[in-house]
Amino acid sequence: MAALTRTLTLGRPPDTPGALLRTVVPSLSVDEGELVERLRAGDEDAFAAVVRAHHGALCRLARTFVGSSAIAEEVVQETWLAVVRGVDRFEGRSSLRTWLFHILVNRARTTATRERRADSGVEPEADRFDSAGVWSSPPVPWAEQVDDRLAAEHAAALARDLLETLPDAQRQVVVLRDVEGLAAAEVAELLGLSDGNQRVLLHRGRARLRAGLEAKLGAR
Repeated sequence: MAALTRTLTLGRPPDTPGALLRTVVPSLSVDEGELVERLRAGDEDAFAAVVRAHHGALCRLARTFVGSSAIAEEVVQETWLAVVRGVDRFEGRSSLRTWLFHILVNRARTTATRERRADSGVEPEADRFDSAGVWSSPPVPWAEQVDDRLAAEHAAALARDLLETLPDAQRQVVVLRDVEGLAAAEVAELLGLSDGNQRVLLHRGRARLRAGLEAKLGAR
């Protein structure tokens, strides 16, 4: 597609959290089936709309696999090239967004360095989980204890910073579940996890974020 490079430099969706990690994903104004047909026909406006809607999410997900934002951008560029070349093979068995995530994950795993950050620390509040990784002693929602002087934007910024410190597998699950809003079954399939493993990683990732936020905000 002639304007591919120009299209990939378009601005990304604003990272405006509603809750702590949730981001607003721009909606597309056309039916997905119609959009796919336009992509297959080489419609550059349709491709630009897809990039605007999903580039930010792809970058966030890529960053959970690779060691830097620059490498994450390269992975996303490769993903968009694969989309242009492979849109004719999209069969509609999943949403277009999930299909994009599948392509991204495959490329990110290929690009990722072999050495992963070791999760050598003790899991925070390990006694709050049972053997299946489910809360045995659910915590009181920390937000109800935070002093009113703390703005929600400040807490959201802290949460995003803490997200970067999670072990890769936990961060991938938390990003897909809590940032991108995918269902548990979609995340398990996308990352090749069992439902139980997906659930444990989500709980542990959330627990680490909670512990970090409580420490930084002084909410006990």
